[in-house]
Amino acid sequence: MKASLIMIGTEITRGIIQDSHGVLLSRELTHLGVHVAEIVSLPDDGTIGPVLSALMRSSDLIIITGGLGPTTDDMTRSVIAGCAGVPLTKDAGCWDFLLGRLGDRAYGANEKQAYIPEGFTMIPNHNGTAPGFYGYGGETLLICLPGPPREMEPMLYESVLPLIRGKLDLPEAERDEYSSFITAEAKLEELYEAIDPRLDWGTRFQDYRISLYVSGGTAAERDDAIARLRDKVGECRIADGNREPLDILIDALERHHATIGCAESCSGGMASMLLTQRAGSSAFMMGSVTSYDPSVKEGILGVDHGIIREHGTVSAECAMAMADGARKAIGSDFAFSITGVAGPDKSEGKDVGTVFIGFSGKGRETEAAALKFTSWGRDSVRKRSSVAAFLLMAAFIDGRSPAGIASCWRYL
Repeated sequence: MKASLIMIGTEITRGIIQDSHGVLLSRELTHLGVHVAEIVSLPDDGTIGPVLSALMRSSDLIIITGGLGPTTDDMTRSVIAGCAGVPLTKDAGCWDFLLGRLGDRAYGANEKQAYIPEGFTMIPNHNGTAPGFYGYGGETLLICLPGPPREMEPMLYESVLPLIRGKLDLPEAERDEYSSFITAEAKLEELYEAIDPRLDWGTRFQDYRISLYVSGGTAAERDDAIARLRDKVGECRIADGNREPLDILIDALERHHATIGCAESCSGGMASMLLTQRAGSSAFMMGSVTSYDPSVKEGILGVDHGIIREHGTVSAECAMAMADGARKAIGSDFAFSITGVAGPDKSEGKDVGTVFIGFSGKGRETEAAALKFTSWGRDSVRKRSSVAAFLLMAAFIDGRSPAGIASCWRYL
């Protein structure tokens, strides 16, 4: 099967953002035995029409990403319908999906997203408002997906690759899925490529983790490769299956029927936001304190002024005092604290990326883990600090030492 890829987005053609879909799609299609002959990037101006028509004469498969929004410059649907020689029709499944996601807001501009070429089939999008669709234009299989990576990538793995595998009559490949935390995607790829070249590895970047896929070889060989990768990065950094770091913490809290609170400084409330984003979080989340200024650490959390004077606010001593103060003030079974230097400048003579996380629990000795993150900006330090706090807090709740675990972490 010969394939062509069309990436639609004015931001891509103007150099505002870099196309990552072409690399991902090419890699996954090659694993299936599909030859990718051409990758084209086009703006949102309707120029896809003549390009698509030309590629349909030479391609068995065409995957198109982007241009499925509700605005007037999103013309992908109508152009594909025209090239396939069919009208656009309001698809009942797409409309029900939009109503379920948007309610009355579906009426108006978003209603456009319920229209797909006649005879085509909807591809569900669980992370956005633009369903994808697939069908045939002549002898060519056309697959159209939304542009945002957080929408396109899950659809690729959940729907598109199984669809193509079925069209090629290929057996389902054995593939194991894992979730990797904190390690940068480039470093992760560097590490696993050196472990076992016989295996196929793939990654999918997400907000707070990287999904890692391993296929090829035997189940024992794949298990051994992951065990070796875990040894390289450190305990708790790679979880089985499709897991968010928050899932791991919630599981620990539920196992112990425990509640939690937190005190944040450099993370600025990000961990608290994540802890409360799930429905039902009130069952375990008691509250939080964003103690950015030293006066709040002292006045609200009860951190002794002598600790700050002697060790500074970015220290293990301050982190432990913050965690103890948060647990007592909030009344939770457990509490963690995050204090550090998010940047862009040093603070208290400490480098950007220096973070201390404190852990407090009833009847437990308070601990603090020291971490040194590579900085790619303030947001990266804040995100990775929150992820690390969730992973290490889960270990602490289970009776393990977060300080000991973190001391063996590498590639932060």
